Amino acid sequence: MAAYWLAKAGARVTVIERFPSLRTNGQSIDIRTTGVTVMRKIPGMEDAVRSKRTKLDGISLVREDGRPYGTIKATGNPEQQGLVSEYEILRGDLARILFDLTKDNEKVRYVFDEQIASMQTSEKGDGPVKVEFANGLKAAEYDVVVACDGATSRTRAMGLSCVVRDHITPVNVWAAYFTIEQDLINGSTIGQGYSAIPGRFLALGQDPDGGNTVFLQSVHPDNQQDPTLPFREAMKQSEEELKRFVARRFKGAGWKVDEVMEAMMSSTNFYANEIVQVHVPSLHQDRFVLVGDAGYAPGPTGTGTTLALTGAYVLAGEIGKHKGDLPAGLRAYEERMKPILGDMQKIPPLGLSFAAPQTAWGLWLRNNLFAFVAWTNLVDYVQRFFGGAFGDVDNYNLPDYDWVA
Repeated sequence: MAAYWLAKAGARVTVIERFPSLRTNGQSIDIRTTGVTVMRKIPGMEDAVRSKRTKLDGISLVREDGRPYGTIKATGNPEQQGLVSEYEILRGDLARILFDLTKDNEKVRYVFDEQIASMQTSEKGDGPVKVEFANGLKAAEYDVVVACDGATSRTRAMGLSCVVRDHITPVNVWAAYFTIEQDLINGSTIGQGYSAIPGRFLALGQDPDGGNTVFLQSVHPDNQQDPTLPFREAMKQSEEELKRFVARRFKGAGWKVDEVMEAMMSSTNFYANEIVQVHVPSLHQDRFVLVGDAGYAPGPTGTGTTLALTGAYVLAGEIGKHKGDLPAGLRAYEERMKPILGDMQKIPPLGLSFAAPQTAWGLWLRNNLFAFVAWTNLVDYVQRFFGGAFGDVDNYNLPDYDWVA
C-alpha cells in the first residue's frame, strides 16, 4: 500500500521482500474506519475486496456441547461496523489485491528473496540513505527508507539502532492461524467461537476453498513473568515443534478442540506469532520512517490492517504536500497519525479477560454477558466501548491530498 501511494506522490519505489514470492496465506483480517476511507480513494479496490470477502455473516459463542450462547451478526452498515466486519478478507487475498495495484507501475520495482543488510545515513542526517543488501542486490542510495516489515521489524532495529524487541510492549498473548480440510461447522456462515480456561480461545469459520479457517488465541495473566517465552522458544525450533507446543496448550479443552488439534498437524498453511504492541519515541529518524505494525502494531485491538492502510496514505500524502522538504513531510505524517494511534492502540478495560477468561467464574460471566447483549440487541451500544475498531468511517477527517500521478 505504501508503494501505491508513494508512486502517486511522484516517487520511484523499490519494494524489498525477503520471501521468494508474494505471500498469499494468512488469517482473516478486517478493514475498518479510516482503512475504509483510504480503500475508497483507490478506484476499484472496494469492489475487489468485496469480491473476496470471507463467508462470515456473524459469530456465535458456543458451549462445550456446541449450543450457542448467542449470535452477533454484521451491522450491514459499512459506515459503522461492529464485531463482524463488512470488509473481512483473507490476508493473502488482500496482499494480491494490493500487489496487483502496483505490479505494472513503471515507478514501482519489486525485488523478492532479498533483505536489507545495513543502512547508513549522512552525518547530519539530511542526505540520502545508503542501503546494502544481503542477497546480491547492488547497494544504492535512497531519499527515504520506509520500514513496513511487521511488529518484530529487523529494519526498525537497524534504522533506530536498537534490538528487535526494543519498543515492543507484550500483552501476554500469542495466536495461531491455519485451515483444515474438515468442515466442523457444517457449512454454516456463522463463525463459532469457544473458550476454555485458562485463557484459551478457538474460532472456526468457513474457508472459501472448503473446510474451515481456524483461529487460536492463548491469553496469559499479567502476574506471570514473560509468559510467552516458551512459545517464542518453540517458534525458534521448527514448525512441527511449534505445532506440538500449541497442541499441548489446547489439549483437552473441550468442544471440537482435540479434532482441530489433530487436523492442525497436517495443515500446510500454519502460521503463529506473539501478539504485541509497538510504541516508538518517534515514527521517523532522519530519513528513516515506520509504517504499519513496524511502527505502531496495535496488538489485540483488531485495527492493524486499518492502521497500515491509513499510515501508508498519510505518509505519502504528507511527503507530497511538503515537496522539497522531506523532514517537514515526515513530521506532518507523525502529527497526523498521533490521534488515530491514540484511539486504535487503546486496549479496552478487561478486553483480554473478556476475550479469553482465566477462571471458571470469569468464563461464566463473559458467556452470560455475551448472551444478554446478543439477546437484547444492545451490541451496537456495547461495542463502542471496545476501542477504535468500531468508530465511524470518517471520524478522523483524513485529508484529500493532491497527487502527481
